[in-house]
Amino acid sequence: MAARRSASRGKAPPSSGGPAGDSRCSAHRGAQGAPAPLCGERARPRPPPRGPAGERDRPAGRLPGLMTRHTTGPRINNDKLYKFTYSTEVLIDRVKGLPEDSAGYRISSGVDVNLVWRNPNNDDDQLIKIMIKDVKIENVNERPAAKNIFKGKHSENIIGKEYLSALQRPVVLQWTRGKVKNFYSYKNEPAVVQNLKRGLASLFQIQLHSGAAREVDVSGKCNVTYHARESQVTKIKALGTCEIEKTGFTSHNELLDVSTKVTSATIYVLEDSFIKSVRAEENHVLSLNFRQTTNAKIVSKQKLELKSTEAGPGVIAGKQVASVIKTLDPNYIAVPLVAEPVKTECKNCPSISEHWQAIRKQLEPENLSKAEATRSFLSFIQNLREATKEEILQILRSERNAVLPQLVDAVTSAQTPASLEAMLEFLDFKNGSSSVLQERFLYACGFASHPNELLLKSLINRLQGQIGNSEIRETVTIIVGALIKKLCDKGGCKLPAVVRAKKLILGGLDRAKKEDDVKMYLLAMKNALLPEGIPLLLKYAESGEGPISNIAVTALQRYGISFITSEVKETMNRIYHQNYKIYEKTLRTTAAAIIFSSNPSYMEVKNLLLSIGELPLEMNKYMLSLVQDILHFEMPASKMIRKVLKDMVVHNYDRFSKTGSSSAYSGYVTRGPDASSTYSLDILYSGSGILRSSNMNIFLFNKNAHLHASQVVIEAQGLEAIIAASADEGEENLESFAGMSAILFDVQLRPVTFFQGYGDLMSKMISATGDPMNVVKGLILLTDYSQVIQLQSGLKASAEFQGGLAIDISGGMEFSLWYRESKTSVKNRGALVVAGNIFVDSFFVKAGMETSFETEATLNFISTVQFSEYPFLVCMQMDNIESPFRQYVTKYESLPSGKRYTSRKGKVRLLAGSEYPLHQENSNMCRKVFSTQSDSSDSWF
Repeated sequence: MAARRSASRGKAPPSSGGPAGDSRCSAHRGAQGAPAPLCGERARPRPPPRGPAGERDRPAGRLPGLMTRHTTGPRINNDKLYKFTYSTEVLIDRVKGLPEDSAGYRISSGVDVNLVWRNPNNDDDQLIKIMIKDVKIENVNERPAAKNIFKGKHSENIIGKEYLSALQRPVVLQWTRGKVKNFYSYKNEPAVVQNLKRGLASLFQIQLHSGAAREVDVSGKCNVTYHARESQVTKIKALGTCEIEKTGFTSHNELLDVSTKVTSATIYVLEDSFIKSVRAEENHVLSLNFRQTTNAKIVSKQKLELKSTEAGPGVIAGKQVASVIKTLDPNYIAVPLVAEPVKTECKNCPSISEHWQAIRKQLEPENLSKAEATRSFLSFIQNLREATKEEILQILRSERNAVLPQLVDAVTSAQTPASLEAMLEFLDFKNGSSSVLQERFLYACGFASHPNELLLKSLINRLQGQIGNSEIRETVTIIVGALIKKLCDKGGCKLPAVVRAKKLILGGLDRAKKEDDVKMYLLAMKNALLPEGIPLLLKYAESGEGPISNIAVTALQRYGISFITSEVKETMNRIYHQNYKIYEKTLRTTAAAIIFSSNPSYMEVKNLLLSIGELPLEMNKYMLSLVQDILHFEMPASKMIRKVLKDMVVHNYDRFSKTGSSSAYSGYVTRGPDASSTYSLDILYSGSGILRSSNMNIFLFNKNAHLHASQVVIEAQGLEAIIAASADEGEENLESFAGMSAILFDVQLRPVTFFQGYGDLMSKMISATGDPMNVVKGLILLTDYSQVIQLQSGLKASAEFQGGLAIDISGGMEFSLWYRESKTSVKNRGALVVAGNIFVDSFFVKAGMETSFETEATLNFISTVQFSEYPFLVCMQMDNIESPFRQYVTKYESLPSGKRYTSRKGKVRLLAGSEYPLHQENSNMCRKVFSTQSDSSDSWF
C-alpha cells in the first residue's frame, strides 16, 4: 500500500550547501611571499566611504600598512605601463578524474594596464585602460602531437581574424576604491569576446578590508566575503546567490534531478598599492541524485601576474568621466559588467527530418525494450527543441505506421511552444477513432519533466471543447489533475490556469451525478492531491458505493501524513469497523493501511488488532500479514504495535494463528548510498479462493525525496457464481468485474477493464487468446536538466542531463474452470538510459564530456491460485531476469575546422537475475503448486 511504504522513508536532512568557507581556500594561503610595504600619500581625514551599492564600506580588518594614509582601495601610478601575463583555463572531467585526463583548453595572453585619468577631487576615482595582446590557445595538459588539436595552429587560425581583432581592442574601467563602477567597451562586439573581457575586468573588483558585500561582476550581482591580512586579500564568492539571467530547466522530482555544488575563491596579492597577482578558481560539481557516480565537474581558473613596469602614456586632464572617455575614443560606450547571453548554434547538425529517418527503425514497437530505442528518443528530443512548428508538423503528417505513437511521445516530451502547438494542431480530439495517439500525447503531458502554465491551459481548453471519445475525455481530466500537482509543487498554485483547473475538478466532483463522471473527477483528485478536496474525498469514501468509495480512499492514501487529520482517521476507523454500513474488504483494508501509516494512537492500533479473528477468513489473514509486515520492515507504526502487543488480550495464539492465502509483504529491490528502492506485494482473496485484489508497488527514495515509481493493481469481484461459491459479507450483489489500475512515476493512469458483467466475462472466456492486456507502453522523459553556467572567466558552460525510459507494462488475469486455477500476471519491461553532456563552447573551440549509463530490465510478478481443494494453494513470484548494464565516458575537444580529439572509456557488465524474497509460507506453498500444476492450459482466457 502506498501510504505505509512511504511512511518508512527517511526525512530530509538539513542542507549542507551554502557559501564556500575559509577552509576551501586554505591551500592558497601563504603561497605568496609577503610583498614590500605599500607607499601612501598625504594623509587627510575623510568620512566613511560608500560602495557602488550605496552601502558604507566596513572599516574592520583593513590591511595593515595599506590603509595608513590615502587609500580605501588600490591605486595605479601615473605615467606607468603595467605589463601582466594572463591566462584562463577550463577543465571538464568526472569528479574523481585526474587533471591530466581532463578535457579543456587554456587561453593565455599579455595584458597591458595603464592609468588614463584620475579624478582631481578624489584620488581613489580612476580610469584605467586594459588591453589584451599576444593571444594563444593551447592544451592545459601536455599531449602527444597526434592528440593536440592546437598543434601548428596560430591564434588567428583558431579564433578568426574578426574575433581576435575584437579581443585585442582595449577596454576602460572606472575604478573607484577598488570597485569597477563602469565598464567601457565597443558596441556590437561578439558576445563571447565581450564576455572574455568582462571576465578579465572582474578580477579588478576588490576591497582592501575584511567584510561582506553585494558585488557586481561577470557572474552577476553576488554575495562576496573578503578576508584581508597583511598584503593579501581573499575573496569568497557565493555563486548560488548571483543574480543573472538564467536559462534552462530542472526535473520536477528532486530524486530524478541533478544536484550542484559550487565554490569560488580569488586571492589577491598587492604591492605598492596595486595588484601584483590574482589567482581565481571556481568549481562546479554536478551529480545525478539517484546515481551520484554519474557526475561531472567544471574547473575554471584565472591567473593574472605582474611581470614588469615601464614608462607609459600620460594621463588625460579633465573633471568629468564622460568627457575623458569621449576624448579617449568616441566609440566607447558603457556596457554592463554582467555577462550577456551567448546563443550557440549547432553546426553540421542534421535536419529534423534527416534525424527522424535515421532513428525511426529503433522506435519500432518490437524494439522498445532496448536501450537503443531510449537513446534515439533522447537524442531526437534535443533536435526537436530547435525545430519549428512547421517542421514538426511535416514529420507528424508524413508518418503513418506503427512508429507514429513513439513520434508523438518524443514531440510532446520536447516541451517547447512549437512542439505543443504542432501536437494540438495535429491531433483532432473531435475524432474518436484516433484515441491511441491522443492518449499517448496526454500521458506524455502527465509525465512532463517541467510543465508550464501554457500546457495546462491548453488541456483545459480541450476539456471544455468537444472530445469524440469518452475515454479520452476521462484521460484529459486525470492528466489535468497531475499537472495541477506538478505546478503547485513548484510554487505555481496561484497561477490563473491552475486556479481555473482546480475549480474545474473540485466543482465537477461536487456537481457530478453520473457514476462515471464521479470516478473521473476522483481519479483527477488522486493526481492533484488538493488539500481543499479532502472533505469531498471523505464524503465519497464513506457514503459512496463500490469503485467510487475505493477510488476516494486510495486517493486519500496518497496524501502526506500532515494531511491525514483526526477527521480523516475518524472516517477511516468508521469504514474499517463498519460503524454505519457494510463495506467491501478492499475498502476496509485500505482504510486500515491509512490508519497504520499516519501516527496511530494506542487505541486505534488496539482496536485494529482486536478485530483480527472477527473478520472474514481471508481478511483476517491479510490484516495479520499486514501487521507482521509493518513489524519486520520497521515502519513507523511498528513501535506502537509492539506497545499494544504487550497486552495479552490482544496478543494471543488464537488471534495470531489465523490461516488463509492473503498476504502483505515489503522488501528492498536495491539499497545504495544515493538512493534505495522498495517493493511491496499485497494480495487479498475472497473466501472462495478467487483473487479480490493484487497490489504491486515500487518506490524510489533518498534522504531528500521519494517517488512512487509504479503501482499495478488488479482487481476482481463477483466471480463466485462461476464456481458456485458464496460471496463474502457485503459483496453478495457485486457485478462481475476484473480490471487493472496503474500509477507510473507518481501519475495515476486511466484504469483498464478486462471485463465487466457476466455476459462480457463469458464472451472473453470463449474468445480469449491468452495474451496479456497492455496497461502502458511508450517512451517517457524522466530526468531533464539543462543549465547554462556563467564562469567568472567570461566563458559559458552548458550542462545537460537527460534520462529516458522505454516502458511496456502489461498484465492479465487468467481463469480456468477445468483446472480450477486462476493466475494474475504483471510484466514490467523497460530500457533506461541516462546521458549527460557538459561542455564549454567559445565558438572557436569546444571542449566537453559525455557521460552515460544504460540498462534493460524485466520485472515479473505472477500469482497462481489452485482452488481444486481446500485450503487452496497460492503461490506468488516476483523476479527480474539477467540484464546488461553499460556505462560510458567520452571526453572531447574540437575546432570549427573539424579537427577533434576524443577519448572514450566504457564498462559493460551483467546484472544477475534474482527472485525477490517473500515470506516463508509463500515459498512452502509454491513448492506444492509446482508439484501439482498441470502442463495444459487450453482453457485460459
